[in-house]
Amino acid sequence: MSSAAPTRRGVLTGAAALAAAGYAASPASAASGHGGHSTRLTILGTTDLHGNVFDWDYYKNTVYDDAAHNDIGIAKVQTLIKAQRARLAGQPLLMLDAGDTIQGTPLAYYYAKVEPITSGGTHPMATAMNLVGYDAAALGNHEFNYGIPLLRTYASQLNFPLLGANAVDPVTKLPVFTPYLVKTVRMPEGPDLKVGILGLTNPGIAIWDRDNVAGRIEFPGLVEQATVFVPKLKKLGCDVVVVAAHSGAVTSSSYGDALPYPENASSLVAAKVPDIDAILVGHAHVDIPQKLVTNEQTGRPVLLCEPDFWGMRLAVMELDLVRHGNRWSVASASSQTLNSNEALEDPEVAASVRTQHDKVVAYVNTVIGTSTQAMSAARAPVEDVPIIDFVNYVQAAAVKQGLTGSDASLPVLSIAAPFNRSASFPAGEVSRRDVAGLYIYDNFLFAVKVTGQQVKDYLEYSMRYFRQVPGPGSYSMDQVTNAPSQGVPIPDYNFDTIAGLDARLSYDVDLAQPVGSRIIGLAYGGNPVTPAQEFALAVNNYRQSGGGGFPAVSTAPVLYSNSTDIRQLLIDWVGAHHTIDPTQFASVDWRLVANGQPLTIT
Repeated sequence: MSSAAPTRRGVLTGAAALAAAGYAASPASAASGHGGHSTRLTILGTTDLHGNVFDWDYYKNTVYDDAAHNDIGIAKVQTLIKAQRARLAGQPLLMLDAGDTIQGTPLAYYYAKVEPITSGGTHPMATAMNLVGYDAAALGNHEFNYGIPLLRTYASQLNFPLLGANAVDPVTKLPVFTPYLVKTVRMPEGPDLKVGILGLTNPGIAIWDRDNVAGRIEFPGLVEQATVFVPKLKKLGCDVVVVAAHSGAVTSSSYGDALPYPENASSLVAAKVPDIDAILVGHAHVDIPQKLVTNEQTGRPVLLCEPDFWGMRLAVMELDLVRHGNRWSVASASSQTLNSNEALEDPEVAASVRTQHDKVVAYVNTVIGTSTQAMSAARAPVEDVPIIDFVNYVQAAAVKQGLTGSDASLPVLSIAAPFNRSASFPAGEVSRRDVAGLYIYDNFLFAVKVTGQQVKDYLEYSMRYFRQVPGPGSYSMDQVTNAPSQGVPIPDYNFDTIAGLDARLSYDVDLAQPVGSRIIGLAYGGNPVTPAQEFALAVNNYRQSGGGGFPAVSTAPVLYSNSTDIRQLLIDWVGAHHTIDPTQFASVDWRLVANGQPLTIT
């Protein structure tokens, strides 16, 4: 089935789409109040496309939908972009992206792992983005997931530069990607406009993709590098400076204090670094139509806009310019985001990637085994469910088989998180996409040696995910999960549970207790876990490199590593064993309680 299937609701194009989104369709050739010495620069932006060309859910094999009825994909965004280009015909316009383009869907995975573009062919995102006509894009952290050779190949296929001023050589400290672009824009009247476009990426790459970048690329902070490069752009005569930053607007870090630079720093850049006029924000996967941050040195407002993710929105940033002799400056700025569900997919972009898309749809829908019963991850955030036990079982079994020497006698444990609440296995035939939908990240398998005390500390840290409750009773999932940390809800992917392979690792999680004192009755094989007891713990590379800030695992001795991603290990297990039978691996090893009494979670 192709993503050309009709959508569920009426869609519009051109001026009608703009009007439906609350956008004035009249030309905006000049800023009011400045007469013939003014004009407007429009910057269109996307971010976090994550391999989405079509409005298609590969894991459900149907048109994408969510509770808000968003649509996704660059093919739909292109219709909004074309409408903007038509509206602004003859007026200055730039098209930017804030990163994370080549990872996130089976389409992206296929052309990185199954038929990698390093062996020939063009990446579908390169094809689509070249048709859109981007001027520049920032590097996202997920650009590094498949290694530098594939990233370099992808970059070579683009008609525009990938910018990363804070991806630097460890020795020279100079950027290893193009740090910025100076774009000369013809103006309807008056002198040409020089726009400096600075690209900044996420320091967390040093942790999350350590195996791909260690010793080859370092990632200093966004503020630190902007402080270096914005003055350079001004010296080059740039009238306007725009930043494409793959870093969220709310200052925070998922990696705690593992790095000296914050993960989400766009607002800090705006506040700390003078002479920036606007920032296209990425990474946080939120819709920020407009945010103004006052620069601490100049007192001038800096415009920030983040257009959600996966192509759900298009950022429209408008900078009103005033002329001073032969130079321009920004007099005022505003922005909004347009909704892709008000547009049809662009036929040219769709046609350019259709063959690759159809190949991937056929690939992911191939039946690889059967399940003796239906299993779902819907309640995985609040109870021990068989489908998560399956992940732990396959991971732990792979580790046990790979341990050698004295390490082979260690009891094996495994961590897993509910990456996708909508994941499920049907009773009967199971396809590749059913398994892939359970493990949606491109992680690799490691095993580290940990003590019983470190296991307990790990679990205590993980249980920050839950909100404290006053006592026993009935609660909804929303009342107990995704507790805030640094003002941001802890995501499901940072909630790990631990299971044993040859014996149960059992424990209660007491939500009436404060964070750090919630693990009750931790036992292995029915015996209390002692602080000095040793285990082999199966973890993914994200955790082992420090992702999420979990204790011990990033410094623990590595016992095992596997270059095959965990998703493929799960698929290969099903293909080899043919039958998924929960009686082989499932058990209820942990439960939520309050003051020792079981909780009811609705």
